[in-house]
Amino acid sequence: MFTLVESFRSAWESIISNGFRSFLTTLGIVIGVASVIAVISLVEGLRESISAEFQGLGTNSLAVRSFTPLKQRLQGQSARLTPEDLQLLQERVDGISSITPVLFSQTNTGGEVRYRGQSTFTQVQGTTYSFQDVGNNYPQRGRFLSATDNQKRRRVCVIGVKTAQDLDLPSNPVGEFIEVGGDWLKIIGLMEPRGEMFGFSQDDYLLLPYQTMRSLNGAQQEPDIAIQLAVTNIDDIPEVTERIRALLRRSHRLSGDTADDFVIRSSEQIAESFDQIINTVTLVVSGIVGISLLVGGIGIMNIMLVSVTERTREIGICKALGAKRQHILMQFLIEALALSLLGGLIGLALGYGLALLVAALVPNFPGVSVPWWGMVLALGFSGLIGVLFGILPASKAADLNPIDALRYE
Repeated sequence: MFTLVESFRSAWESIISNGFRSFLTTLGIVIGVASVIAVISLVEGLRESISAEFQGLGTNSLAVRSFTPLKQRLQGQSARLTPEDLQLLQERVDGISSITPVLFSQTNTGGEVRYRGQSTFTQVQGTTYSFQDVGNNYPQRGRFLSATDNQKRRRVCVIGVKTAQDLDLPSNPVGEFIEVGGDWLKIIGLMEPRGEMFGFSQDDYLLLPYQTMRSLNGAQQEPDIAIQLAVTNIDDIPEVTERIRALLRRSHRLSGDTADDFVIRSSEQIAESFDQIINTVTLVVSGIVGISLLVGGIGIMNIMLVSVTERTREIGICKALGAKRQHILMQFLIEALALSLLGGLIGLALGYGLALLVAALVPNFPGVSVPWWGMVLALGFSGLIGVLFGILPASKAADLNPIDALRYE
């Protein structure tokens, strides 16, 4: 223990006595660790923000949409989900608390909406009363679409706050009339704001009754709907998903080796996909910037070799006084390790500060977060670099012949 303490003391005195050289030696480590920590901090902050957004979408929700491969689309084929599919799932799938169709505008005007000379393009969707329960999204003013609105095909709608702002509507737009595809609709509700996700607003939409949307699209067009549903028990999502897949395959008469002509997605699956992407990005970027740690390690090895040369007589005196090979080896290894860890600590603080600066300069960027494993990884890798690149100089110092070392000038 005494030898270890003395080795640390000697290493620290050597670092302090050659302060500027020690700083230049650790600069590569500082830059490498700072880069890694900055990247990890920003990515982890983004990950937490994405997780929070998907939690807001509801982890027990499922979305079913038609899917046509590119080759079949080029051949003029198009898969569809029909109202009959919706009815089939309503009647044959247990464990569903809410289910609703979603029908998008298929008119020539697309999603164009007008109000008193103002116009904007938004997502125009037809749906039912259950939409708000599936998406956990409710009106802050007025009311939502009712079953009666759907049955009587009333020309009414609810809108998101972004659409209301783009049309320069009053703060309480309930009772105002807007034009959608040449038809006038009365606003009966303004939805709660949900913010942005990946830079896109979640409040830029307009909802009207499903049957009203069907009439606006034209009766001659066969509807291709999306189906959104909420599962009563989140643990039953895999079972419900498989039940839906089996029913739709049977309904669409798909044989065993034919791919599904629909996709079933949950918010949890989407979140996991983004999580995998973020993990890959973190690994690749950290690997690239981690190269600078190797460069820093080479710098430490070079300086330690110079230090061995400068202190040859000192090593010879220590050996003449009884210092053993392991004592010399430990002293120089600890000095290299101390240089690396010092650079790692400085890089850790610098990297976190850099991440905070980037987050502050980029508008609407989520906060930064440094996970414990990021700090352990940075410091651990710094220490490993110090040991690996300190072995050669330490071995050279330990293997010096004391007679030759004392004669060295």
